[in-house]
Amino acid sequence: MIQYIFKRIWQSVPVILGVIIITFILMYIIPGDPVVSMVGERFDEARIQELREDLHLNDPLWKQFAVYLSQIVRGDLGTSFITGRSVTSDLMDKLPNTALLAASAMFIAVLIGVGIGIVSSLRPNSLLDRGIMIFALAGISTPVFWLGLMLALFIGVYLQWLPPTGFGGVEYLILPAITLGARSAAYLARITRASMLDVMNKDFIRTARSKRIPEWKVVLKHALPNALIPVITVIGTDFGSYLSGAVLTESIFGWPGIGRFALDAILKRDFPVIQGTVLFMALMFIMANMIVDILYGVIDPRIRMERNASAD
Repeated sequence: MIQYIFKRIWQSVPVILGVIIITFILMYIIPGDPVVSMVGERFDEARIQELREDLHLNDPLWKQFAVYLSQIVRGDLGTSFITGRSVTSDLMDKLPNTALLAASAMFIAVLIGVGIGIVSSLRPNSLLDRGIMIFALAGISTPVFWLGLMLALFIGVYLQWLPPTGFGGVEYLILPAITLGARSAAYLARITRASMLDVMNKDFIRTARSKRIPEWKVVLKHALPNALIPVITVIGTDFGSYLSGAVLTESIFGWPGIGRFALDAILKRDFPVIQGTVLFMALMFIMANMIVDILYGVIDPRIRMERNASAD
């Protein structure tokens, strides 16, 4: 198992390096001079050239990349042009808020999505099944920003049951968590239903039933663990995208997380923050996918054996 984990980590290294290269190039793709954006156009040319030297912008491209890579290895993602604060420190300040929102959204998604997916698979083609699938289709088709605005408007403004925006206790967390988790819940419901229907027709399920094992044990102990691979894939990738910054949700509800932090940086053309945030988001997504890949081997040893054999 340890060998399998190390192989998965090693295989992620080229992807991480590719992301670092792309985020480095990002500085040259964004229109405008970062130094001019930093100091404004009223500064004289001598001051601008001095800053360009300090930021290594006059160095050859390979040397700039070497400096950038060495900063990343040290955990230094640069300094904000606007606030003068460390980008790494700001991201670490915002990460707990985004992690809390992501965990809450995923809890709602798993509780509702997996739950109704299991119920739907037990009554295929019934009225309940069709109703659940209509709900799932509507959830997948509904844009996040529209759902967030509707929840904030009707529940937060008209009914005044919950705060429409802001940051604080649990009451501020409910609406953004529902908004962020609704699409995942709908998709999980469809995936869980399809996977459970496939597993419920297997021979070992018929064998378990022939032994007169209670149906709930057959479903939860025998069927569900064998249906988890596609479910975990959705959970892992969605949670990675949540952690890497739910820009729309955090912006709608005024949630002080990484997504809103990135949007503010884009609006202010704060290049180091944009560059550092994009890299951080990408790395979080890669880590989430790597953890999912490792979980595959934990849940199903056959996958671990097959991938070890193919790697050898």
